[in-house]
Amino acid sequence: MNAFDFDRGVDRRGSDSLKWNKYAGRDILPLWVADMDFAAPPAVRDALRRRIDHGVFGYAQPWPSLVEAVRDHCEREYGWAIAAEWIVWLPGLVTGLHVASRAVGQAGDAVFAATPVYPPFLSAPEYGGRRLVTVPLVLSDDRWGWDFAAVAGVLKREKPKLWQLCHPHNPVGRAWHEEELREILRLAEKHDVVVCSDEIHCDLMLEPRRHVPFASLGAAAARRSITLMAPSKTFNIPGLGCAFAVISDARLRRDFRAAMHGIVPHVNTLGLVACEAAYRDCGDWRAASADYLRGNRDRVAAAVAAMPGLAMAPVEATYLAWIDARGLGVASPQRFFEQAGVGLADGADFGMTGEGAGFVRLNFGCPRATLDAALARMATAVSAL
Repeated sequence: MNAFDFDRGVDRRGSDSLKWNKYAGRDILPLWVADMDFAAPPAVRDALRRRIDHGVFGYAQPWPSLVEAVRDHCEREYGWAIAAEWIVWLPGLVTGLHVASRAVGQAGDAVFAATPVYPPFLSAPEYGGRRLVTVPLVLSDDRWGWDFAAVAGVLKREKPKLWQLCHPHNPVGRAWHEEELREILRLAEKHDVVVCSDEIHCDLMLEPRRHVPFASLGAAAARRSITLMAPSKTFNIPGLGCAFAVISDARLRRDFRAAMHGIVPHVNTLGLVACEAAYRDCGDWRAASADYLRGNRDRVAAAVAAMPGLAMAPVEATYLAWIDARGLGVASPQRFFEQAGVGLADGADFGMTGEGAGFVRLNFGCPRATLDAALARMATAVSAL
């Protein structure tokens, strides 16, 4: 695992990087969007070079070895056996969220999500002609979790047809345990709700345990599940635009495909190539990057603990730290740290309102030098209050 040098990183200033161009010409370190500053794995880059040398880039469709790479990955990593026909290819995971909102229920129906949550969870239902209903996650004993009594009340009252589940959860960093997933299943069965589980961060587990796909809980879960996955976050290839849904129920899969018709384009050819190489040939890179990210997580946790007015719960998965900055007493923690030279994501964008908006999300998927510099700037700003 020492063969990969994550300390070196890649200088993305002046490139096409959305992440870095947000602060072009300003001395602000961008740690906001979920995009790591590491080069993609060598095996992925080699596969892309071979495909480019082919020279023709027509419309592509998934090929057998790609499908087998996905199936083998799910079996090997999660003990989850999936059939080839269950896979529906998508040009991005956010596309899948929008399609799910259109595929389940009717116009005007409710869609449920727990906040804070990845912003497209908040917008997809409305764009699909649905109503968003939410319940906040609760922080107890330094751990984020569910208020299942409140969830049950909303499900009974609002009768949503779709439950948008973020697993592992962005931004709070929880990787839901099996007993939590089984309670979600119990409620989904009781209230007849389809669960669309965004599992894009499932290969970024930072704790010594295995990810459990919601649909893998058994036949009852599988028949009411849309599982969304992609190699983009784990292997840092989001710009290649490749994701997929796993839907075992034939009727649900048919409705999902129907909702895609006419609005969802073909998947990027190079994204499909990268997907196969990532799942088939990059296990060593993935293990090394996870080890590096654990070190970064621990650095962030130690630094936050040393700054008065800041707090954060342990991060079990993802490369994102959800930092409680309400103790600083500033109107906008995001603007406060931006003025100190660190660009973080604003908690308000994740559905946090009122006092709850005093959170920021920090992306620690970067070289240690960048992270240490950002944490030092944050500490200086906090100490000056």
